[in-house]
Amino acid sequence: MRSWLFHRAIILYMDNLAPDQHRQEQAHQYARISRRLMIGNLLISALYAILWIICGWSASLTNYIQSVIPNVWLQIAVYLLIFGGGLYLIDLPLTYYESFILPHRFEISTQTRLGWISDQIKILLLGGIIGLLIIEIIYLILRHYPQTWWIWVSGFLLIFNVLFAYLAPVLLFPIFNKFTPLGNEYQELIERLKNLANKAGAHVEGIYAIDMSRRTKAANAALTGLGKTRRIIIGDTLLNSFTFDEIETVFAHELGHHVHKDIFYLLLISAISTVFGMYAVSLGLTWSIHRFNLGFISNIAAFPLLLILLGAYQLITMPLVNAFSRWRESLADEYALQITKKGSAYASALVRLADQNLAEAEPEAWVELLLYSHPALSKRIAKAHLYDQQTPKEIALKNI
Repeated sequence: MRSWLFHRAIILYMDNLAPDQHRQEQAHQYARISRRLMIGNLLISALYAILWIICGWSASLTNYIQSVIPNVWLQIAVYLLIFGGGLYLIDLPLTYYESFILPHRFEISTQTRLGWISDQIKILLLGGIIGLLIIEIIYLILRHYPQTWWIWVSGFLLIFNVLFAYLAPVLLFPIFNKFTPLGNEYQELIERLKNLANKAGAHVEGIYAIDMSRRTKAANAALTGLGKTRRIIIGDTLLNSFTFDEIETVFAHELGHHVHKDIFYLLLISAISTVFGMYAVSLGLTWSIHRFNLGFISNIAAFPLLLILLGAYQLITMPLVNAFSRWRESLADEYALQITKKGSAYASALVRLADQNLAEAEPEAWVELLLYSHPALSKRIAKAHLYDQQTPKEIALKNI
């Protein structure tokens, strides 16, 4: 019975309940170009770091900085400014094309060129300050614990991730977007979302609209923050284009992550992955430093090697991390359907998201396997259709 229902759901998806065909053709083109740009960016960054090592630029720059600057903290800052600044300038044309030209070409961006420049300045300043702080602390640990540094760095990064999740909604996000509490015109929606949050046992500080339309036509919603900073944010593009039923199901999906304790599990997986990664990097870094005669492990001249090894580890483990994420996203979909009992509304919302966000509904199998953190939209839409095709008895049995 279930296989017949799923087949029926696929038929409905293939008929008039699927994303717009023309938009999907554009989505395939956009995704292919984006993947090529991603690969190009990775290759450029890797080649840049490799050249700094094999050409001796990193060692020469470090020796010069150390000869004129006695303070080790300042030495690291100056080195990162030169090394990172060079990489940023090399990547800038590709970044501009990927984040400004391409989205405008496919008509999903509303951002002005001045707005893009403003965002880049903010990203550069914030990223530079936060990145410098992280790297300075990592090298402080390297200097004091050259044998066991990977354990201490793993612990530091875990603490940083928790603090970031707690503080970002109130300190960082408002730098880029305006958050406005939902007004009286959305009173019905507010009550619906609060009711869902109460059922899920999720305390929220408030419900806010975010001005996504200033940059994009894409729509989204999220439950962000930890503890007292937890809040519901809904893109104005979602509020303006989706029905209350659709918004309710999209939000219920986000609540599913809370109910299933996905933030905890993601932090746990991240911690485990970081420990293994840092240990693997420590082995590779020790070997590489001797291979390229860079002296000692806390030598900032070895920073390009650290980047290469971290990047390689992330690429190797990315399919595993994405597989775990797809599983949790699938569970969140099931929760949204069970708590709202609005399969048609959720399917409609996913179709709208595919069209509005220019997202591939049916990516190639290898693309989904390696790169996707969510199940393919076609599968999610079919699951939502399937829910409405099931009888109450089948749904009850499934939930046992």
